[in-house]
Amino acid sequence: MTYHPKLIESEPEYKAALRELRDLWALKPEDGTPASDQLNLLAHLIDEYEDQAFPIDIPDPIAAIEFYMEQNGLEQKDLAELLHSRSRASEILSRKARLSLSQIQAIHQAWKIPADILIKPIMHKNPL
Repeated sequence: MTYHPKLIESEPEYKAALRELRDLWALKPEDGTPASDQLNLLAHLIDEYEDQAFPIDIPDPIAAIEFYMEQNGLEQKDLAELLHSRSRASEILSRKARLSLSQIQAIHQAWKIPADILIKPIMHKNPL
């Protein structure tokens, strides 16, 4: 099995690269060997293609907070406790208020939600 590295530019090339990666992986190459280098290069090329072909948008701050809360069994009262304000937590979760810098810092430090997500503008839900 000889792989000739090249940029992946189409869906068929992507699928072929995935098959090649699977085959290389099955060989369980040792680090530092040519097969291991091939595997690493192919994985990098696949990552590059996936980043361009299947971009993932960063969620808006409220969606990220809601996801974190759901995944960790938290409720609005937990956000209120973190922000020291029940009304502010309600306004934020209902998308009626933006996060302040101190709130972004508090949420980031306590819940480890990336600050670059928390500083994004809040997306307002479309009315029905």
